[in-house]
Amino acid sequence: MNKSVNNSCIKTWYRRDHILLSQAYKNYESDKRIEGFFSQTLKAYKLQSGLLIRYFNDVSIESLSTNQLKEYLAESSEHLKPSSLSHRIRFMRSLFRWSHEEGHIPSNPAYKIKEPKVGKRIPKFLTEGCRIGEIVSLDKNCINWSNRSAIVRGKGDKEREVYFNIRCDIWLKRYIHNRKDTDPAIFVTDRSPHRMSIAQMRYIIKRISSRAGIY
Repeated sequence: MNKSVNNSCIKTWYRRDHILLSQAYKNYESDKRIEGFFSQTLKAYKLQSGLLIRYFNDVSIESLSTNQLKEYLAESSEHLKPSSLSHRIRFMRSLFRWSHEEGHIPSNPAYKIKEPKVGKRIPKFLTEGCRIGEIVSLDKNCINWSNRSAIVRGKGDKEREVYFNIRCDIWLKRYIHNRKDTDPAIFVTDRSPHRMSIAQMRYIIKRISSRAGIY
């Protein structure tokens, strides 16, 4: 392939449509809903997009540079905890990576922006669901009822935030409220209440799935 043909391909891929931040996020959100992103994650990302637009105004996403994004984060760091700042950075990297992949911007200005180092408390992903071993390890004080989330400890002793829906919120509160024990674990055995083992939890899940016709 000669140089002129190659340049032509590049120009075809990169669409100079000068898409605004608000439209970029709207399209980004639609794509992530199709991909199955958890609704609580998208709600948190929508808040971040609003803050980004409030700071820069609804400018063309192509006009933002790495230095401008760093200035925005530097000001944010004055009133945000490192974990919250990391969440903001992850959102920006995701949005600008998507914009680059879709051809709205020639390069990703957030690519080299790093999260603050605060040890194992920084979650690597805002993700849905968790492993059975993580569920049985959860304590009641790990739950943030205000935004229906919980901090779980995964592989490598790394922590991350997962979310649950309103229906789960209602039943979980009812379950905890009706318990008479003082065990810190979220899920305990019926007899001599103590933290469930993975095997016990797996047995209960199989029994529920069987009643629901899921095999």
